[in-house]
Amino acid sequence: MAVLRDRPYVQFNFLVNLGDGVTDGPEAGFQEMSNVGMEVTVAEYRNGNERENSVRKITGLNKATDVTLKRGVIGSLNLYQWLDAIRNGDQSALRTVTVQLQNEDHTQVVQTWKLLRARIIKHVSGPFNAKGTDVAMEELTLSFERLEME
Repeated sequence: MAVLRDRPYVQFNFLVNLGDGVTDGPEAGFQEMSNVGMEVTVAEYRNGNERENSVRKITGLNKATDVTLKRGVIGSLNLYQWLDAIRNGDQSALRTVTVQLQNEDHTQVVQTWKLLRARIIKHVSGPFNAKGTDVAMEELTLSFERLEME
């Protein structure tokens, strides 16, 4: 349930549940998540005999944006196994992914985003550089059909 207050919440306290019920530990820990969004399209229509010289806007379909999650490579294959099930045609591999924003002291979930019927559409590891000192990262792109917020 969303918790209203005058001062905005910070962005760096969030939990991700990839549809497996796990929000704790390294497999559920993500460093970054791109914007979660959706849009409703409109169709423009006008009769030729209308008195007003403007179009009507008719509500169309809703579209959800893809979301990208990033985390350090930790030797876990859970993301690959989910992607493998999807690419092999497993229709039960679609999941509800939940993202929860927490307050500053991690005692309360202040807003929740549910990505319904989500599937991995892209998984990238790297880049790797023998001269670099950065953490090895993996990137996951999710496509989902509907966004709900609580």
